[in-house]
Amino acid sequence: MQISGREPVYSTNGIVCSISPQAVSVGLDILSSGGNAFDAIIAMAAVEAVTTPVGCGLGGEPFGIFYHAESGKTWGMTGSGRAPSMADKDYFTNLGYDSLPLTGPIAAAIPGEIHALESINQRLGTLSFDRLLEPAIKYSEEGFPVSRFNAGAFAALLNKLNLYPDTATIFTNGGDAIREGQVLRQPHLADTLRKIARNGAGEFYEGEIAEKIVKDLCDGGSLYTLRDFSEHETVWYEDPISCDYRGRKVVETSPPSQGLMVLETLNILEEFDLSDMGFYTPETIHAMVEAKKLAFADRNAYMGDPDFVSVPTTELISKPFANLRRRSIDLSSAMTSPSAGTLDLPIGGDDTSYLCAVDSQGNAVSFIHSLSMGFGCGFVAGDTGVLLNNRIGRGFNLIEGHPNVIEPRKKTMHTLNAYMVFDNGIPYFLGGTPGGDKQIPWNVQTIINVIDFGMNPQQAVDSPRWTHTPGTDPETINDEPLLDLDPGIREEEASILKDKGHVVDVNTSGSFGGSAKMILIDRSTGVISGGSDRRSDGLAGAL
Repeated sequence: MQISGREPVYSTNGIVCSISPQAVSVGLDILSSGGNAFDAIIAMAAVEAVTTPVGCGLGGEPFGIFYHAESGKTWGMTGSGRAPSMADKDYFTNLGYDSLPLTGPIAAAIPGEIHALESINQRLGTLSFDRLLEPAIKYSEEGFPVSRFNAGAFAALLNKLNLYPDTATIFTNGGDAIREGQVLRQPHLADTLRKIARNGAGEFYEGEIAEKIVKDLCDGGSLYTLRDFSEHETVWYEDPISCDYRGRKVVETSPPSQGLMVLETLNILEEFDLSDMGFYTPETIHAMVEAKKLAFADRNAYMGDPDFVSVPTTELISKPFANLRRRSIDLSSAMTSPSAGTLDLPIGGDDTSYLCAVDSQGNAVSFIHSLSMGFGCGFVAGDTGVLLNNRIGRGFNLIEGHPNVIEPRKKTMHTLNAYMVFDNGIPYFLGGTPGGDKQIPWNVQTIINVIDFGMNPQQAVDSPRWTHTPGTDPETINDEPLLDLDPGIREEEASILKDKGHVVDVNTSGSFGGSAKMILIDRSTGVISGGSDRRSDGLAGAL
């Protein structure tokens, strides 16, 4: 069953997708002004950092996949930040913590957003960095009307927004929730963006802004130093991890992103005839949920910052390993708590925002950035206007010997991931979604919607989908398993899943989140099509 309230948009000149209507307008303006897809992503991400504060911001972190048409090269990018050079497990346990806090300065990782955007500009852009930041400065200074979707976030997370005075001053109405239609202005953030536009990203990591942020962090109990900030780097790598799925090459962001779980899940599912089993049927859902469980078990056992942990990426995304893991799936019965797969066998060999862009030259960007949980750690660094993430609090643990235990200058494993699918070496479609751990099964489902069920981009992101918990979040990892279904499944089909051993909830409210975006490129005609999830704000815009 396919549900769609929209139709895909089509163009031969370029398409951009974003959760922020303002960002879509800016992206199209950049393309029409002679900029390329990389320029558009920079300007759109900066605008989203202003207009979507619940999910992303200058205090957040990005990941991405970039295809450069002229050279035919594909790069992955990691923009996540490290833990403080003086932070370790003992520091937190000596303070009496059993787990890392989710709010306040102590929960924040170094923000990688600005460094990454400038790095994209230097490597692939054509317009000046200050030109690309102009729209974000304008929306910060002049403000923008808050949508119903964002107003709901301000209301739901009001207690967090009132924890710190600087945060409450910007993001509440004197302690009350910001309302739908209210114009939100952020003059301090505008000043920060102007300084960055004038002096470059170095201002954020070594200059006056860095000094202010580090002081406010340390005053709140964090352990960061100016040197920690000045040594932050954006990591680029050629040949991102990939797998072959039914003749198409699926490319994902590499660790510390957990994008490899999308690839492992697809490898496990490839031997099932999903199109014959049917879209959103109990049989298809069951097979996909069981594959998801296996991939998450492997992630929780083996994955961490590759600078600290030997992540067996090649083995985890191999076909032989998938064949071994698939043997654990019983199509008649649900697994309860599957173990991680055995390695070294003789097998041969939330709250986030996703955006994407394709231009008329064939350049393509799949990009995701986040503050981690809604409004990050809830802490704005003084008069910088920068709301900080809570990736350290959410991503690390205090378990001795665990791949994700906090250590000095370590990066947490990251839920953020973005994909790009290739056909004969050329991008075929690209996409992603916010949603924490839900990103993995949702990205798998939208990829399968196109390849196995022949959907267009709008159908692929609009169609009913499921999620399954727990995942990797330390706060919920010990929760009882729950299969949460979008509307669109009949009661008798849900009963079949219950009979297989799943605990099932059908979300009758209309959606349980997500904001998937997708762009598809038809190389035979030159036509580009795009879709944007009906579940949230945002749209696909065509030039």
